[in-house]
Amino acid sequence: MKDDPARRRAVARVLLLPLLFLTVTLLGGMRVAVDRSFVFLPPPLITLVMAALLASLFMRGRLVRLEAWLGSRHGVLTNVSHALTLLALFFASAQAFNSVLPEQGLLHWMFAFFFLWTLWNDQFSPFDPFRLLRSLGVLFGTAFVLKHMILAGLSAPGASWTRRIATMIFEGLSLGTLDVPAVAPATGYISFFTLALYVIGLALLAPTPDEPGDLRPLLREARLLTPGERRALVKELEEE
Repeated sequence: MKDDPARRRAVARVLLLPLLFLTVTLLGGMRVAVDRSFVFLPPPLITLVMAALLASLFMRGRLVRLEAWLGSRHGVLTNVSHALTLLALFFASAQAFNSVLPEQGLLHWMFAFFFLWTLWNDQFSPFDPFRLLRSLGVLFGTAFVLKHMILAGLSAPGASWTRRIATMIFEGLSLGTLDVPAVAPATGYISFFTLALYVIGLALLAPTPDEPGDLRPLLREARLLTPGERRALVKELEEE
């Protein structure tokens, strides 16, 4: 088969991306209890709000270009396929937050406030797709370390006296509401794998250099050229 970039991009959008995002949707709510039983937690309502803010950020940062995904230039089946992929992205985003959000207590709302405050402030910041990816990687990485390494270590059974002292300090800071359920270490591995798949999916969403982009900034710059410079530019483009 001919190695066509457009063909590879179509295969990624129709097959690979839905598979990645559906896997994230499944694993984001999975927990492994201490007795090694699997527990599936639905996404809290607050994670849907976070996913909506993140979807707005995707479009503002041009990570998701709706005109490239949906429109009259696509067939009906292609539009339906792309719409389902974007819907899978929305629920995968909610489950990615669910994966790093404490399940209950004051810490749950502290983490939620941290996410909401960050996402709301980002709505007013200039982003390009790759800067947005780096920002999300830092955001989810910080939340992962706090939940699955620090808090999970404090709530682990059979903790040492230093961990018990640290737990008392955290309980004092959280007004005695440090209510973190004990889970098996496998939960952290599942969350890491989930977030890794999610970031890979977002990287595949990023526009490639050969994909049509937004020409409005280029047109605005072209209006500032003199007539002679415009003719020279057109001549260079024709020669290219």
